[in-house]
Amino acid sequence: MHPRLLLAVTPFLFTPLAHAIDCDNATDQATMNQCAAQQNKAADKELNALYQQITGRLKSNPEAKKLLVSAQRAWVGFRDSECKFSASGVAGGSAYPLVYSQCTTDLTKQRVEAFKTYLNCQEGDLSCPVPGA
Repeated sequence: MHPRLLLAVTPFLFTPLAHAIDCDNATDQATMNQCAAQQNKAADKELNALYQQITGRLKSNPEAKKLLVSAQRAWVGFRDSECKFSASGVAGGSAYPLVYSQCTTDLTKQRVEAFKTYLNCQEGDLSCPVPGA
């Protein structure tokens, strides 16, 4: 093996493989923080998928789409501010990421449910801003 290639490969020989995290049995703060971040990422991914479905249904109504974009931006600002406040009791501590992530996940899941309602309105529901599929 060429000496330069050996030097390039050597760091990978000593790097541990990524291991699966057992979130159901997390006992240390770093793991709990990481698990909370993963849950938050999953909720955010679901929210974004639903948001894309709604914007797709609103493509023929640019004014409604503009209102949705404005509402979503305001909601994100609210969520982030609310969770900063909610987690402020542990600001600067090792539990802050956990508390903040749990808050954002909970609020995101609430928004997911609102989006699901928009996507499944009953026929003739005049209070529903999203047309049926």
